[in-house]
Amino acid sequence: MLTLAPEVAAALGEGRPVVALESALVAHGLPHPLSVETALAMEAAVRAAGAVPATVGLVRGQPTIGLDQADLERFARGARVPKASLRDLAPLARRGDDGATTFAATLWLAARAGIAVVATGGIGGVHRGASATGDVSADLVALASASALVVCSGPKVLLDLPRTREWLETWGVPLVGWRCAEMPAFYHSHSGLPVDDVVEDAAQAAALLRAQRALGLAGSVVLAVPPPVEAAADAAVVEQALATALAELEAAGVVGAAVTPRALARLFELTGGAALRANVALLRNNARIGGEVAVALAAPPAKVGAPTEGSQ
Repeated sequence: MLTLAPEVAAALGEGRPVVALESALVAHGLPHPLSVETALAMEAAVRAAGAVPATVGLVRGQPTIGLDQADLERFARGARVPKASLRDLAPLARRGDDGATTFAATLWLAARAGIAVVATGGIGGVHRGASATGDVSADLVALASASALVVCSGPKVLLDLPRTREWLETWGVPLVGWRCAEMPAFYHSHSGLPVDDVVEDAAQAAALLRAQRALGLAGSVVLAVPPPVEAAADAAVVEQALATALAELEAAGVVGAAVTPRALARLFELTGGAALRANVALLRNNARIGGEVAVALAAPPAKVGAPTEGSQ
């Protein structure tokens, strides 16, 4: 059922690097027109790294790998374009409706298309209070079942980070730090939680995904990238604002999938725009690194044990 944009289809057919990007951030994650500007900036960052961007979404019920700018504008302006997670794909396809794919749906569709790298802002996970509500993101299910290298800045900040970290470990999803030994906490760099491995460059990240696949492991690799230092938000300010936002939503009876976009929008307000600026900066940075890793994956892997100069 997949529709591939001509540029994406040509790149995949020729073995050239492609990076998948989600469309939910366009329709629900960021305000318009910043949403479209950021989506286009992410695509530009992927191109600057030498790869082909492929923003994913459902266009009139058709899963599409490579939205054009007209699609992005329609998604950004259309208040009725729903978020499309894994459970929503078949109903939206049956009805012929548009759908802005979440990270989970983007990862699943990208893997089906043969795209090895997905770049996003933050992944979903175990929500705060999940012991009472059972609220766990479908992103975790997708990570455990679809094979790709996922470039992100760790789990979204409104989640229960230790439990999300534990879930990744339980389901065998490697959490790898990009030049860091501590899992980033989305808007800032320090969560106090360790990563499973550290890579210093795109070639090492590519080698890790190759090893994951060679071992027959079905899930993805999470490459956790700290937000750019100059754009990172103050951890204490973010946590205080988040506590206020979540309390307001609880009092208003907001639950389920509606919590994340509304909490983040309120967080942008309560931090005076600092969280929003950090969000945009890390999205662009992750897209660039995703492009670099995709290029490294498309290159022939170095031969392990090959003789070096001066060896006998």
